[in-house]
Amino acid sequence: MADSNITKRALASALKGLMESQPFDKISVGDICEKCEMNRKSFYYHFKDKYDLVNWIYHTEFILVARQKEYTIGWDLIEDLCSYFYENQGFYRKTFNIDGQNSFSDYFRDIVSMIITADMGIIFGDDEHIDFYVDFYSDAFVCAIKRWISVKNCISAEDFVGRLKKCLLGTSNKIFREFAE
Repeated sequence: MADSNITKRALASALKGLMESQPFDKISVGDICEKCEMNRKSFYYHFKDKYDLVNWIYHTEFILVARQKEYTIGWDLIEDLCSYFYENQGFYRKTFNIDGQNSFSDYFRDIVSMIITADMGIIFGDDEHIDFYVDFYSDAFVCAIKRWISVKNCISAEDFVGRLKKCLLGTSNKIFREFAE
């Protein structure tokens, strides 16, 4: 298992290094293997394709770390997520621009949707339109993150989360007050 992770991390490091100077679509599996002096067979033993490697990077660097924490409120998870993206913005600025099957954007949206589905279930119960609500909030959240991280000199993660929180809570409070009347 340890050797497997060493190999995966070497491939991940190679991809990250290559993405500093080349667009993702110009990087081949052969380029990744050559950079870390491995053969293609080693790559395909661990990953389906380079998209799978990108998703593995996110999974191991953020998801596995986040799972070890006990978040009492969702905003703490969002703050950690945005801090992670901010610290790795060069990589994710390019990664979020990858389109097509198995793209990171699709992978990330699926994860966000799973998290939001649980929250929407608590908020709306058995509402027959829950899929609509999940899609709406998932799309909004992913789009906001992508737009924020795509700016060359983006605001800090703390500022971004603060603005996101103010926007969502402010809108929710206004709607609640109007419905209460």
